[in-house]
Amino acid sequence: MQAAPVRATAIPTFTDALRAVESLLLSSGQRTARRNAWTSVLEDRRRAKDRVEAERVLEAAGAVSVVRS
Repeated sequence: MQAAPVRATAIPTFTDALRAVESLLLSSGQRTARRNAWTSVLEDRRRAKDRVEAERVLEAAGAVSVVRS
């Protein structure tokens, strides 16, 4: 019985394909600027999520202190 052949190269992901198209269409500086902008968007989302969580904690702490009074 013979084993199935092993594929030597990985199948590219959708992200890999997008990066390949990006490298063809955009100059290096434009790629860097776009990636920096996306990193900023992700960081803003993280900060917003942290802010909402902090508000929930503060509101819960305020509710507890009112009950104890």
